[in-house]
Amino acid sequence: MYRIVRKKILNPTVTLMDIEAPKVAKKAEPGQFIILRVDENGERIPLTVADFDREKGTVTIIFQVVGSTTEKLNHLNEGDCLSDFVGPLGRKTHTDGLKKVAVVGGGVGCAIAYPVAKKLHELGCEVHSVIGFRTKDLVILEEEFKNASDKLMLMTDDGTAGEKGLVTDALKRLIESGEKYDEVITIGPLVMMKFVCALTKEYGIKTVASMNPIMIDGTGMCGGCRLSVGGKTVFACVDGPEFDGHLIDFDEAISRADMYKSFERKKHGDTCNLFQKEAE
Repeated sequence: MYRIVRKKILNPTVTLMDIEAPKVAKKAEPGQFIILRVDENGERIPLTVADFDREKGTVTIIFQVVGSTTEKLNHLNEGDCLSDFVGPLGRKTHTDGLKKVAVVGGGVGCAIAYPVAKKLHELGCEVHSVIGFRTKDLVILEEEFKNASDKLMLMTDDGTAGEKGLVTDALKRLIESGEKYDEVITIGPLVMMKFVCALTKEYGIKTVASMNPIMIDGTGMCGGCRLSVGGKTVFACVDGPEFDGHLIDFDEAISRADMYKSFERKKHGDTCNLFQKEAE
């Protein structure tokens, strides 16, 4: 059993938990993920490793409450235990040789972007972080990004925090001001990543996107997480989750992500935060 040693509400729909999992913490790296089950009868859900503490033997996860399993997970408290916590899975973020990087995160995807920015910063890389949210109430990890970044730009759709606008607006401004990046790393909603990659392609800047498609087993056997990258089929769980953003077929990925929305809406009805957001 895997004990919850810390629980923190980051905003009305996003929660942070530190899980006691020494063997996972020993090997975890930024960019990787775990698969957990809340209880022995629960479904398997993938969550990215948001942070880890090898000395304490804990792994941090950050999740958005959007359906029945995350709702069930969110009802647990410090001292409660998870049935399964498997990982680390996937490939770690490539950081070798990078001297200057822009990390672009959106919404709850910033929970994945943060450990990447932190790792690069620790390695002496110059890190410019651009993080975006719909509104002030949804902002997460602002202080953590400040500590891990040489430059931080916070964007909100309505201008209630940071600057009003999209992450692509801020990134374009940085590029056109003369900033030269070895690489841009983007993590967030598919549509956001699509337009970040379209922007960087114009300027010929290598870009890596972290993909989080529907996933079941995490070993490449089920095929649920397949993507088209450079005209070839790959599996996010074993080949990724990070891929060359200029080669990803984002339209196909977006279409596949929408496949189960009608089923989820019918199953969860008004309790699903994902569809409440779409209606706003």
